[in-house]
Amino acid sequence: MTAVPVAALMTADEYLALDLEDRKTHLIDGVIVVEEPLPLHQGVLGELFFAIGDWRRAACGRGHSWLPLDVRMDDFNVFAPDLLWYTEGTGPRRDGGRPSPIPDLAVEVRSPSTWRYDIGAKLRHYEQYGLPELWLVDTAADVVLVFRRSVPAAPTFDVALEVGRGDTLTSPAMPGFSLALDTLFADTEH
Repeated sequence: MTAVPVAALMTADEYLALDLEDRKTHLIDGVIVVEEPLPLHQGVLGELFFAIGDWRRAACGRGHSWLPLDVRMDDFNVFAPDLLWYTEGTGPRRDGGRPSPIPDLAVEVRSPSTWRYDIGAKLRHYEQYGLPELWLVDTAADVVLVFRRSVPAAPTFDVALEVGRGDTLTSPAMPGFSLALDTLFADTEH
């Protein structure tokens, strides 16, 4: 029998040392995964980013939101959520480097190349490492899958919701934020 060489898994430290500024990538279970967002992904992400931005600017103390930043989960996982929101006084500094801390809300918008990771390995790692709330935006079904902890100390995502057209997206962590999903998915007619 012939031995077959097996590629070594990349560590988070090795990944973070790479210059990948021009590519949207994640390190998932030691493997670099490239995400190639399509116009639908970018349009929905833009609507979410502007909706959260409008809510943030409407009152003081509503935290900060960022487009993809590297978040180290463990020695073999570095995710770059499509959108990150941090409560006031937490999160990266504007002049901060990589990696950024785990956000209070991570949003992943469906991309054909990464959706299986979003609903699989990434969901599991987000839950394992204490992410308070996760929105998985499924543009194929026009729904947002919401996973959150009912209290900060909850060991798992113990609240799971599916909200879609006709519903309003809200979060207890973001008092006063609401987004009609008919608006979010207005341009996603199939």
